Amino acid sequence: MARLLIVHHTPSPHCQEMFEAVLAGATDPEIEGVEVLRRPALTCSPADFLAADGYLLGSPVNLGYLSGALKHAFDCAYYQILDSTRGSPFGAWLHGNEGTEGAVRALTAITTGLGWEQASDTVVVSGKPGKAEVEACWNLGATVAATLMG
Repeated sequence: MARLLIVHHTPSPHCQEMFEAVLAGATDPEIEGVEVLRRPALTCSPADFLAADGYLLGSPVNLGYLSGALKHAFDCAYYQILDSTRGSPFGAWLHGNEGTEGAVRALTAITTGLGWEQASDTVVVSGKPGKAEVEACWNLGATVAATLMG
């Protein structure tokens, strides 16, 4: 069975709403043979990354950058996972109120350095997620999970 790891930092109601939509998409009953694991970014270990076949990453954008929590997860695991996770599919969602470009750049730099393959466009939401943004999060989760099906 393939494993999809969701690494998230969800400190606000808007981030939580996006996370729940991503999770609902990833765990859709039509997606078979994929186990979905959830880890808050501050508790995610290198072993969690190594045990997974694909990744979904969620973060608020703080001061134009990824949350310290998601950055911490990568700081703790980067060298341990560098060679063994190359080619893994991933997707991401970010929530900010303004100036999300720096967070997108940082996430691109990290995942490019790891050699991960982006399976779906990054969902970036400013302000309260509307119906279309929640649907985009659901599609993100479902798309990345579906890439891991047999």
